[in-house]
Amino acid sequence: MCSIILLRRPGHDWPLILAGNRDEMVNRPWKPPARHWPDRPEVVAGLDETAGGSWLGLNDHGVVAVILNRKDTLGPAPGKRSRGELVLDALDHADAKDAAEALADLDGRAYRPFNLVIADNRDAFWLSLPADGGRVRVKPIPVGLSMLTASDLNDDSSARQKFYRPLFQAAAVPDPDKDDWKAWEELLGSRIWDGDIGPRGAMCVVTPIGFETGSSASIALPAMGRSGVPPIFRFAPGRPDRTPFAPLTL
Repeated sequence: MCSIILLRRPGHDWPLILAGNRDEMVNRPWKPPARHWPDRPEVVAGLDETAGGSWLGLNDHGVVAVILNRKDTLGPAPGKRSRGELVLDALDHADAKDAAEALADLDGRAYRPFNLVIADNRDAFWLSLPADGGRVRVKPIPVGLSMLTASDLNDDSSARQKFYRPLFQAAAVPDPDKDDWKAWEELLGSRIWDGDIGPRGAMCVVTPIGFETGSSASIALPAMGRSGVPPIFRFAPGRPDRTPFAPLTL
């Protein structure tokens, strides 16, 4: 994933809503989120066919994990493990806090720089590995609306964050009970950008070099007291400016 919007609302019927776009080279093969791993039957996640990991997933315990590259670190590197493994490692846990604590002890030298979001209906964490390959940093994601790209969380030095975070803040919040996702999903497909930024500043990225937004997702987690109400996982298996979202069967 290259852009994530996350809304935390403790005490709400839907305390976590997350949405985002995956930007990648179009020739890198992948499969939409499903139960692709026989040894992890509780995980619903997208499959990166090149490295075998994932960019976004949800487990049956209600833990969500999303990985993003840090700036200028697209693609694999010799001697480094796939960052997509970290999504699956996080989803081995039944609680976001436990997952974040476990992944905080990673050997940073084994991976290229990354941003990782791990969340459930109680907690949310941003884990980041800096370019120097040092220790993984773990910070709680605050209540309210946050945005993450290849830069830091809520970082206005990111042109996309500076331009789009206010638009998401002003947009109508998705209402899962009414199946209303219109405002956010339209923004996910937006090709608008600030004139000083260029096309890479759009939410839905299209470039002449084969790098573009290839899929998009929206997830909502219900509050603990809502017995029998399942999470909602919506997915657009293509550019969200021209590909409709549909709910996944969990």
